[in-house]
Amino acid sequence: MTNASASTATSMPKALPPPEIQKRLDQLLSDIQSAAAQQIGYPVNQDFDYSPLVPFLDYSINNVGDPFYPSNFWGNTHEIEREVIDIFAGLMRIAPEDAWGYVTSGGTEGNMYGLYLARELFPNAMFYFSEETHYSVLKNVRVLNARHIMIRRQENGEIDYDDLEAMIRVNRDLPAVIMANVGTTMRGAVDDIGRIRDILRDQAVTSYYIHADAALSGMILPFVSNPQPYGFDAGIDSVSVSGHKLIGAPLPCGVVLTKRPYVERVGRAIEYVGVEDTTLSGSRNALAPLMIWYAFAQHGHEGFRNIVAGMLDTAEYAVGQFNERGIPAWRHRNSATVVFPRPRREVFHKWQMAPEGEIAHIITMPHVSREIIDELVADCAG
Repeated sequence: MTNASASTATSMPKALPPPEIQKRLDQLLSDIQSAAAQQIGYPVNQDFDYSPLVPFLDYSINNVGDPFYPSNFWGNTHEIEREVIDIFAGLMRIAPEDAWGYVTSGGTEGNMYGLYLARELFPNAMFYFSEETHYSVLKNVRVLNARHIMIRRQENGEIDYDDLEAMIRVNRDLPAVIMANVGTTMRGAVDDIGRIRDILRDQAVTSYYIHADAALSGMILPFVSNPQPYGFDAGIDSVSVSGHKLIGAPLPCGVVLTKRPYVERVGRAIEYVGVEDTTLSGSRNALAPLMIWYAFAQHGHEGFRNIVAGMLDTAEYAVGQFNERGIPAWRHRNSATVVFPRPRREVFHKWQMAPEGEIAHIITMPHVSREIIDELVADCAG
């Protein structure tokens, strides 16, 4: 097809779906709109607008392979993706020329990639992660067939450093791969990376790798004045950050970032697409990098700083409102995750809360207002 005929084909009017299909779509949209209005239990930002990107849905675009290599498949957003990686290199405190990464399908893939690199660097390593770690990690180490030990957590959600030290002491003849939580899923706890490194040093473990799961807090800590240590300057080797959480997106996505030399261990040239494939998924979503890039183009760093400040202010307001009604609620410093006793079933269901035993939490994403908090607290106290 010539360029002229391709242009004509794409400019033809779109056929409307039959009434029964449209009815089904309308009902599904209505259901999703209703769900979004009361979605406060999971870290998903509902406040975004990507309507300027709708024309890209008319094309099949694919970010196959390494975004830093040219590809035979021209319909991609690799250039945009590289700009996204540069942005996150700055946020995660690593020089862009030293960083490598790509836009993933979400946190599970980002965590898998970090642990995969660690396994390739240290094939006989012991993997350590806490019981507070995201559920994807246990699945990931099983897929990698890696030896692993689950470490106890403290009451506040941080890893139990004494238990970690005891387990490393027993296995100190092996390289160590540590999964550090930078904002745990349930309690928003940030593991002390400096303390973890001290334990490794004290046990004379010189071969180690630290991957940080910073799904939500990776977009909070870079924008606060006094963050807990979280980036490459704190000693991590790779990090996974979600895109559909604080940034907001209509599809799951994220960014994984690591040190460029590590990736050389896993890449291989693929003649079919004319690209070096260093990723897990090969063919990758080309819209996700465009959405993340567009969000930063819209808001800028100062805009995200204001968004984060608003989220944390709402979280502090929620803690205060709960406590005023006699409901013991709390949150970690620099966290939008508010933890409180698990409410009765109808309240839990109405607000789509995330549970763990006797506790629940809400996450004050940008679409969560003080009016919503007031209604929730009234429901919990009633």
